[in-house]
Amino acid sequence: MATEPAAAESTVPSLVDRYFTRWYKADVKGKPCEDHCILQHSNRICVITLAESHPVLQNGKTIKNISYQISTNCSRLQNKVSGKFKRGAQFLTELAPLCKIYCSDGEEYTVSSCVRGRLMEVNENILHKPSILQEKPSTEGYIAVVLPKFEESKSITEGLLTQKQYEEVVVKRMNATTATS
Repeated sequence: MATEPAAAESTVPSLVDRYFTRWYKADVKGKPCEDHCILQHSNRICVITLAESHPVLQNGKTIKNISYQISTNCSRLQNKVSGKFKRGAQFLTELAPLCKIYCSDGEEYTVSSCVRGRLMEVNENILHKPSILQEKPSTEGYIAVVLPKFEESKSITEGLLTQKQYEEVVVKRMNATTATS
């Protein structure tokens, strides 16, 4: 009897798996392996995270710094949303940069929105503790929350990959890497 609860616990899906659909954008802006994951809730809210195969989550990289300062005139930290109609939210296109991740090896990665919509919030916790981006990328280490327009909420997944399609892309990449080695 003692083993029954343990078996039941292992089959319970996580909160993310239960309430969100995972969508992927592979090779964002043509950069190999820079994949992003979009967690879409049934209420159309999208949580932007790094995909499991992103270089920041691989290769034992150390994050030195994360910046939401996109240009001299644009900081995602300046985003102030208020009211029912989300006034003041910055509007993002699919290619709009959300943040830059600087690694200790000198590599720099730009995380893009991947969906059109209003920026609801950015995760300021990763500024103070960048390691949670690597430790818990789908939960506490998310990058930002974006709210697509209601009329576009069905079409935002066009051009994105399902979990199965994304896994196929990763397998093809691995096979190509081992074939060239």
